[in-house]
Amino acid sequence: MPRKPDPLTAMEVKNAKPGTYTDGAGLMLVVGKSSASWVLRYTFNGKRRDMGLGPARGDAALSLSDARLRAGEARALLAAKTDPLAAREAKEAERKAAEGAKVKAALNTFKGAAEGLHRVKAHEWKNHKHGAQWLATLAAHVFPVIGAQPVARVDTDDVLRVLQPIWTKTPETASRVRGRIEAVLNYAAATGLRPRGPNPATWRGHLSEALGAPSKLKAVVRREKGKGENHPSLPWQDMPAFMQALEGKKGMAALALRFAILTGARTGEVRGMAWGELDLQAALWVVPAARMKAGKVHFVPLSGTALAVLEEVKKLAAGRDSLAFPGVRKGKALSDMSLSMLVRGMATDGLAEGELPRWRDPEGRVVVPHGFRASFKAWSLAQGWPDHLSEKALAHTDKDKVRAAYAREPLTEERRPMMEAWSALCTRAPASVVSLDAARAAKMGA
Repeated sequence: MPRKPDPLTAMEVKNAKPGTYTDGAGLMLVVGKSSASWVLRYTFNGKRRDMGLGPARGDAALSLSDARLRAGEARALLAAKTDPLAAREAKEAERKAAEGAKVKAALNTFKGAAEGLHRVKAHEWKNHKHGAQWLATLAAHVFPVIGAQPVARVDTDDVLRVLQPIWTKTPETASRVRGRIEAVLNYAAATGLRPRGPNPATWRGHLSEALGAPSKLKAVVRREKGKGENHPSLPWQDMPAFMQALEGKKGMAALALRFAILTGARTGEVRGMAWGELDLQAALWVVPAARMKAGKVHFVPLSGTALAVLEEVKKLAAGRDSLAFPGVRKGKALSDMSLSMLVRGMATDGLAEGELPRWRDPEGRVVVPHGFRASFKAWSLAQGWPDHLSEKALAHTDKDKVRAAYAREPLTEERRPMMEAWSALCTRAPASVVSLDAARAAKMGA
């Protein structure tokens, strides 16, 4: 009769060389060149089976006593005529099913649907920042209220719970949030996450009856903040004097602002402009669609004066991808605040308290960089330039979708004389245009 093997000791387990060692009752230590594991060998329904119990070495190693405990649990199942391996596989399948149900439940929430739509639309974003902002807005205003709610059960009351607290405080943001909720619910209906039918975030004929019109609320909020309804803009008659004062300012912000004014461009478009977007030979700036508010390529004819500004910064060019108007930090663009503070400083520095700003709109408000686009628009209309040319110059989107569909021509060359005329006004000696202040002073002195 063969001798029964002695049980293993902890020291033997630790020092075991490659091979197979038995501990008794089917428990074995199997040691390889780079690993060691515990195995229980048993017979069920006449078939021999090997069941792995876990590693014998490493961070997650089972001690000898733990391996014996697990082997004992498996033998108890065998005694109850249950295959331990089949029982473990059934338990693992049950665990995976529970996890799957949990994942599915998470995907079926409003937050899950929003994240799903965000992934689908990833290729549509102008840039990564825009995509991140889209989701961040929902995370800030929507997810805390209905993010964990099944998207199939989101109704009008839920949408109103999100929107009402912010609708009159930040109407512009609230309006965007509403549109994004509507998009998420449309996506959920299209992918079977909620029943098809009326969208509870629809504006026209639905939420429009429960909430104030965003456009009117924006005006109210701006008035309450003392900002008026539009960006303060300088009367175009004062542009020569302002530009002469601006030419006296040193620094990259002053150069960028001059270029923005001369081209009628948004300051963000100018601050992000790379040398690769410029064709100095053709006197043309081609702004990529990804950097435009409307998401369409914009062609800007450059006047001689605008080209002269570029000549001043050309010595700093470091390749096609380098910024034409770089910020202080290498590779970083100028901040929008740098241009705003420049204009504010020009308008208010050195003035006594209560004294009106030097550069102000007809209401007495300090002008802002974006307002110079309105100055250009007012000038172009006063000088009889066709409205559609100035609209093209400002890269405005035609709200009439049918008309916009046909008005695809950039009219770059047709706009060139207009931009030259605008530059001529901006660089004209200010004495040729009598400012409102000067006119009043002359009248009082007469």
